[in-house]
Amino acid sequence: MDAQEKAALVASIGEEVIGRDELTALFEKKHHPVAYNGFEPSGRMHIAQSLGYAINVGKLLDAGCTVKVLVADWHAQANGKLDGDLEKIQTAGKYFIEVWTGCGLDTSKVEFIWASDLVQEPGYWQTVLKIGTINSLDRIKRCSQIMGRDDEEGLSAAQILYPLMQCADVFHLGIDICQLGMDQRKVNVLAREVAPKLGHEKPIIVSHHMLLGLLEAPKGVTDAVSRAAAMKMSKSKPDSAVFADDTEEEVVRKLKGAYCPAKQVEENPILEYCKHIIFERRESLTISRPEKYGGPMTFTSYKELEHAFVEGNVHPMDLKSAVAIALNELLAPVREHFSKNAEAKRLSEEVASYRVTR
Repeated sequence: MDAQEKAALVASIGEEVIGRDELTALFEKKHHPVAYNGFEPSGRMHIAQSLGYAINVGKLLDAGCTVKVLVADWHAQANGKLDGDLEKIQTAGKYFIEVWTGCGLDTSKVEFIWASDLVQEPGYWQTVLKIGTINSLDRIKRCSQIMGRDDEEGLSAAQILYPLMQCADVFHLGIDICQLGMDQRKVNVLAREVAPKLGHEKPIIVSHHMLLGLLEAPKGVTDAVSRAAAMKMSKSKPDSAVFADDTEEEVVRKLKGAYCPAKQVEENPILEYCKHIIFERRESLTISRPEKYGGPMTFTSYKELEHAFVEGNVHPMDLKSAVAIALNELLAPVREHFSKNAEAKRLSEEVASYRVTR
């Protein structure tokens, strides 16, 4: 691929790209620009964290990026994940890496960096202090969304440090491209704003779409912001998402009960699974139907499927059945990896025993 094609591939990850016009120039300047993603280890992995993450990191690797993944163990501790138990958090981090291996991501090509190591680097806390000095407390509190916190009140002092650390991470990892979810947009914008003041180039921000949870918003919740919050995936609500270690039967059950309004694209998690997971990994999706209902239908693109669904040519239950079959096929290598790899199995069993509150 030439620089323009590489830039297009990376941009395809994003629901929003800040600095889109800078991407081609970056690839012309650097054969292997540094792209960054990161995660809080926090219990079992749902479909977005497992297959979705592997898809996005795979595109970065295909574009020739050097990919650094921050295992944000200190951040998770500051945010109270897994009761703030650093040992459990680090076990969950190792489990995450095993899941991505099962998803087909070549983890040998990814540089995993633990936050507990990064914070020991000379100058790290000086950078944190500088970012805090040139920003108001209100500005930093507005980044609380990155921690899954919608309410700025009641934040601990450690949680106030979190955005400062995440911003500092970008500079100490030498990042050209921040590739995180839309929920991390605010702190990435902060990094882009402060970069010139700290003597760094502005990172390009590629923010991927956040998959909806499988459950319908409660009755009476009408405004868009509240509905989006209500339909988020939640580890404390296992039926809100398919998880990487779900059994075939659990996947079928969850999809059968999932929200999938007929002829509707907006707020339709099943179509989102098709767009962002299935058609990213498969060339087609077959809807099996009895002949009296028209017989099987095979779609070779998401757009084709979406059009047929909106026209009423695909029934929600038939779609959910097809998606369950496709997801189980995609998750089969994960199940195989954890059945054959003793260490992966041990990590999975240990993480499954942890209490998850959100």
